[in-house]
Amino acid sequence: MSDSSTPAGTQLTRVETDKGAELAVLTIDNPPLNLFDKALMESIAADIADLAAAPPRAVLLRAAGKVVSGGVDVHVFDGLSVEQGAELWRDLFERIIHPLESLPCPVVFAAHGLTLTAAFEIALACDIILAAPKARFGLVETVVGLTPSMGGPQRLAERAGSGRARELVMTGDLYDATTLADWGVVNAVHDDVDTAARALAARLADGPTKAHAATKAIVAAWRSGGVAHADSVVPEVSGELFATADLQGAVRSFLEVGPGKASYTGR
Repeated sequence: MSDSSTPAGTQLTRVETDKGAELAVLTIDNPPLNLFDKALMESIAADIADLAAAPPRAVLLRAAGKVVSGGVDVHVFDGLSVEQGAELWRDLFERIIHPLESLPCPVVFAAHGLTLTAAFEIALACDIILAAPKARFGLVETVVGLTPSMGGPQRLAERAGSGRARELVMTGDLYDATTLADWGVVNAVHDDVDTAARALAARLADGPTKAHAATKAIVAAWRSGGVAHADSVVPEVSGELFATADLQGAVRSFLEVGPGKASYTGR
């Protein structure tokens, strides 16, 4: 947590495309600490809305500067009533966390340095988290008497177990990338995390995006209702893939020239 303010008119995020617009790279750039103030939250929400309206084949979410984020600008919380506080969290779920999770393509998060509070919670809403060895993560909302309220505790519990989630949140300590990889929160640690994340996102963008979207739907069903609920949605969700050019082309390619030769175009 920190306190700061963002100059009016500053561009706080940018979305660039690669691989013929198949890969979108969303970069947070709010120097010096990439603090989450109201303007940055609005900018990220707008970018995610644009991605949802015209989904690419994969998304990479990263940050510029020495740190991913030093946390939230505490001015965001100053003077809020109970009703206004509840509306803040509701808005962040509705405009950032849930739309990000619902993107019908793989979303990779690259953490190269310190990743606190809102940035960490956004990372937990992504499909895959990659980190540099020097990256550190923390949900430190207890310093201002809060608990993480953009989905962090429950998504940590999903990845690492409820005991680890309570430890991380209640202590407010910082955890290194290797520890969180051991816990299953971080998927992998790379010396050059930006290069590794771009390569992974590009690889996923080359794959069967509709099948990846189906995977996300099945996992989302498990998250909301367990294995039985996930099983119940599989026939429809996965069955629809038989109508896609991706599956039809890949099957033909496999039969004609063997595995690993198919190209995918579905979005």
